[in-house]
Amino acid sequence: MPRNDTAGFADTDGPGASPPGPAGPGRGNVLDRGVRLLRAFRPGEEALRLTELSRRTGLPKATVHRLAEQLVGLGLLQRAPVGFGLGIGLFELGELVPVKLRLREAALPFLQDLYEATHETIHLAVRDGLDVVYADRIRGHTGIDTPARVGGRLPLTCTGVGKVLLAWSGQELIDEVLAQPLPRLTAHSVTDPGRLADELARIRRCGVGYDRQEAAPGLSCVASPVLVHGRIVAALSISVPAHQAPPARLAPAVRTASLALSRVLSRAGPRR
Repeated sequence: MPRNDTAGFADTDGPGASPPGPAGPGRGNVLDRGVRLLRAFRPGEEALRLTELSRRTGLPKATVHRLAEQLVGLGLLQRAPVGFGLGIGLFELGELVPVKLRLREAALPFLQDLYEATHETIHLAVRDGLDVVYADRIRGHTGIDTPARVGGRLPLTCTGVGKVLLAWSGQELIDEVLAQPLPRLTAHSVTDPGRLADELARIRRCGVGYDRQEAAPGLSCVASPVLVHGRIVAALSISVPAHQAPPARLAPAVRTASLALSRVLSRAGPRR
C-alpha cells in the first residue's frame, strides 16, 4: 500500500486560513474532511469529478482537490480520466477489519448451507449505531433486487436483520430508537413506536424477526441472531419475493444456521 508523509496532510484551507472551528459545511478537521470525501462515493461509481465531490461534501473545490491528491498519495484514492476514484488501499484496509477476518469467514459455510437448502438470497449483517451494515451476501436464484449490498447500510427498524440486532442490543438502545421518529422506506415500514416495541419483544421470545416489505416493495425476509456468550454479534437472514410462500416457512432453517454459527464463534475464543 503506498505511503506518504502524513505531516503533509495539512489541516488548512490555504495560507492565512482561520483556525479550525465547529464542524459544519466546509468545516471540520482534516480527518473529518478526508472521511467525508471518501464517503461521497456511492455504489457503482468508478470516479467522480471535482465539482461533484465538492457538491456532495460541501467543501470548496480547492480543498477537495488538495485532499484528493493527498489521499492518492496514501493509496486511498486514485486518479481517473474524469476525476478521482476509490483506491486499492481502501480494499486492503477493509480486508483487515475483524468482521472480515473472523465473523465473515466463520459464517461463510453456514451462508452457503442456507443457500443450498433454499436457493434464496442470504445475508449476514452487523449493527453500527442505528444502522445495519451488511457484511456478506449470496444472491438467490430468484434474482430479486434487494436494497442491501455488502458494506451498505439500512436503518435497523426497516429490516429483519436490523430488528433482530436491535432486539438483543439492550433496553437502553431500544429506548433510544423508540424515542426518535422511525424511518419509513416503504408504505409497510413500522413507524409506530408501540408496535415496534411489541415486535421486538416477540423477536426475543421466538428467536426470529421478519421484514414484510418494509425495506423494499415486493421483498420479505426472516432473520435470526448470532449470539456469542449471550451477546449479539450478527444476524443471518433469508430474503424471498413477497408473493411467494410466507417467509415463516424458512424460519427453522435460518434459526438452525444462526445457532450453529453461534456455537462455532463461542468455541473460537473468549468473549470480547
